[in-house]
Amino acid sequence: MPSRSLSVPATILLLLAAAAPAPAQEVTTATLDNGLEIVVIEDHRAPAAVHMLWYRTGSADEPVGRSGVAHFLEHLLFKATETREAGEFSRVVAEQGGRDNAFTSYDYTAYFQRVAADRLPLMMEFEADRMNNLRLTEEDIVTERQVILEERSQRVDSDPNAIAREQMRAALFLNHRYGVPVIGWRHEMEALDMEAVLETYDLWYSPNNAILVVAGDVEPEAVIALAEEHYGPLPFEPDLPPRLRAQEPPHLAERRVLYEDARVSQPYLARSYLAPARRAGDQDEAAALFVLARILGGSSFTSVLARDLTFEADVALFSSASYDGVALDDGIFSLTVAPVPGVTLEEAEAALDAALARFLKEGVDPGQLERIKTGIRASEIYALDNVEGLANRYGAALATGLTVEDVQAWPEILQAVTPEAVEAAAARVLDRRRSVTLWVRAPAADGTATVPALQGPDLSGGEDRP
Repeated sequence: MPSRSLSVPATILLLLAAAAPAPAQEVTTATLDNGLEIVVIEDHRAPAAVHMLWYRTGSADEPVGRSGVAHFLEHLLFKATETREAGEFSRVVAEQGGRDNAFTSYDYTAYFQRVAADRLPLMMEFEADRMNNLRLTEEDIVTERQVILEERSQRVDSDPNAIAREQMRAALFLNHRYGVPVIGWRHEMEALDMEAVLETYDLWYSPNNAILVVAGDVEPEAVIALAEEHYGPLPFEPDLPPRLRAQEPPHLAERRVLYEDARVSQPYLARSYLAPARRAGDQDEAAALFVLARILGGSSFTSVLARDLTFEADVALFSSASYDGVALDDGIFSLTVAPVPGVTLEEAEAALDAALARFLKEGVDPGQLERIKTGIRASEIYALDNVEGLANRYGAALATGLTVEDVQAWPEILQAVTPEAVEAAAARVLDRRRSVTLWVRAPAADGTATVPALQGPDLSGGEDRP
């Protein structure tokens, strides 16, 4: 492959990124008497602010049989309250030149607005109102239920890759609600009613289950005073339950999923492993897995899989690796390979397994590790320019059991990762008995669907189990 040289400014930037620690954000925290946690991130470079309210509840907290209710409630929070008309909040935000939205994940639901900093009191007034005063009608339920069903049709049912990934996740989690899609299973979504929605709202939408994150051109004392004014009078939920989810049993056998769909134009294989998530005060293994993902598949040119499957062998059009460790319970480590035309998924999987076995045998290249750390350092510095991204980082972390200190320590923990830590994490996590392998392809011309028998090198890092 051709050699590439960095320009002088880029070289200087990378050297600075490697030498100097990323500047810490000015972060102030407080907790109101009703339990609302407050995080204020100061950034006075532009007269704008991001106001985010995070609830410690997501799809994994839903009762069995009511999948999708967390996301359904997110939609319904844009309806009327006791004092506001349906859609009024979003209309006011737009009139103020801002934007707003919301999102639901497995572990949290969040609502946010980005506005001029002097509009922050108005955002708090509206957001506090809908935390406690939502007013729904049966027409709202029927209309918005159809909206989320159509959303599922567009985002999942019409996309073969989304269907395949949904099936894969359901196979990875044998017992945990992480195996249920955030948007919900269609047959359960169709049955969601007023009772299901209000039970979720009344139980989880309370100040003692929420985190307020404000980032931008703000003063901490003023933000806390505004929060006390608008959120402080709201009652806390005395019966807020602990977030106890059904946990995964030991995974003793790998699983395989074959999804065939005529709409698939590029076949590919993916493999997901259960992996440890980041934990408060204990993020070392998660950091090693984050770095491992960069080593294996973080670059189309220099990663292990790119080297072995694309440049040294003409097997893959592309390959990737990722680690999702921001979770209340289990994390996921994933690999993806798309073979070149003429290479079967079976051949691609064999090449993937050989590449992983080679990596586990040879270990980490120290030079590659240092280059990756430099890139991570640079990306952490760039991230400081995005106040909305910072608000998301802190909100997601706190909603999944981490602390402000954990978020601030994360960049240096990444820099402290050693080759030995990466190798140990790889040996533990890359165990096919804790994995699901997915094949996605168009149906064969003769209509047959075959998957090879489970085989391949042992990647458990230990002796074979009986």
